[in-house]
Amino acid sequence: MPAATSLSPAADPDRLLPADPGTRAIARELLAQVENLPIISPHGHVDAAMLELDTPFPDPATLLVSPDHYVTRLIHASGVPLEKLRVGGTSAVKPRETWRQFAKAWPLFDGTASGYWMRDSFQHVFGLTREVNEENADALFDELDAKIKSPAFRPRQLFKDFNIEVLATTDDPLDDLAPHAAIAKDPTFTGRVLPTFRPDAYIKFAAAGWAERVETLISVAGDGLSGYAGYIRALENRRQYFVEHGAVSADHGVRTAQTLRLDDSTAEALFEKARKGEANAVDADVFEAHMTYQMARMSVADGLVMTIHPGVFRNHHTESFNKFGADTGHDIPFGVSYTEALRPMLEDFGTAPGFHFIPFTIDETAFSREIAPLAGFYPSVFIGAPWWFLDAPDAMLRFRGAVTETAGFSRSSGFIDDTRAFCSIPARHNTSRRIEAAFLARLVAESRVSEARAHEIIVDIVDAAPRRAFKL
Repeated sequence: MPAATSLSPAADPDRLLPADPGTRAIARELLAQVENLPIISPHGHVDAAMLELDTPFPDPATLLVSPDHYVTRLIHASGVPLEKLRVGGTSAVKPRETWRQFAKAWPLFDGTASGYWMRDSFQHVFGLTREVNEENADALFDELDAKIKSPAFRPRQLFKDFNIEVLATTDDPLDDLAPHAAIAKDPTFTGRVLPTFRPDAYIKFAAAGWAERVETLISVAGDGLSGYAGYIRALENRRQYFVEHGAVSADHGVRTAQTLRLDDSTAEALFEKARKGEANAVDADVFEAHMTYQMARMSVADGLVMTIHPGVFRNHHTESFNKFGADTGHDIPFGVSYTEALRPMLEDFGTAPGFHFIPFTIDETAFSREIAPLAGFYPSVFIGAPWWFLDAPDAMLRFRGAVTETAGFSRSSGFIDDTRAFCSIPARHNTSRRIEAAFLARLVAESRVSEARAHEIIVDIVDAAPRRAFKL
């Protein structure tokens, strides 16, 4: 939606494009080719019920600050308690107070991806003409509050205005997917909202309530089988339920990329050990590696695209986790190896017809050293887009340079926004499109790719790649 005249950097039509005038001119033409294409978002965390019910957003702080751990973590690092940011939904602090904390901390976001996205959203979604600061915090809160209470800012209208064609959510295996079914049957809703099978809480022994959750899974979907056999059958059945409700992928937040092919008796012994509460951390890693292999086997059978997101120490600060829960800003990356870890799985399924496997990483060194070479050989492997701490302008450019010389353009997944922050989706996708235009413009300027071919490539990257990788 159009914004009023603004001095914000987000108002610059050439933002993120190359500084060199000649290269910038090429980038402008490339961006024009794709800037208004529909958004394909095949992995994210928006709540489908919000779109089904068209639930109004409550207030600016609850919409833009408290649920966005990219934002709250940096403010917390400056010394502000998470309670004051209303993280976890348990704080008595009023939204206006949280917004004031955010406005005071706004200079902290200069140069960060979060700052770029939020500034872009303020400009192009909300039409703010003033930069956020401590002095105008209350006035901006009131201005935003009035806007998000208007029909133009209801979720369904924004979904349409954002030009979203496909939006995937992330869902528990036992979710009944009723909001997805309701949206699919609604003739007034024009986009696709797809569920994604996310079984982490049923695979990780350390997950709170794992044993109870698994018992429920087996009783609901195990076809009368018990133990490990019932567990495997139940996962297969629930995956099929997701397929029947439009799912195209299964996502796995694994600790590492390790895959193992265990025999049934060994896997069953580990499973029973965990049910008795006797499994240790080594047992948990071995079982997760085995189940990653099993998830690949199931994907070959049912066609769900398999994505993995390894290399994150989840809930690094125990006190914060106990008080505020998961996804509250203290998940910290660690190094992960892919080549040897994935070999058992790729040996058996890497060339299986129809199998699509997308590994993500937040270790930049893995892109050129491991993931691009794997995608350059195995037909099943597509390179996951820069994720989490890497989905930032400079990191995106480094990613494209790291993988293209080995795997070309066709082996990537397309951009993944991976966000809960609904109003940042267009900013994130627009950022990616500008970076792709900048990268291709340099190749054209250096006579490494023809300009005509660059125009074809950028459409493929933005539109065809996610459709191809995620079977859309």
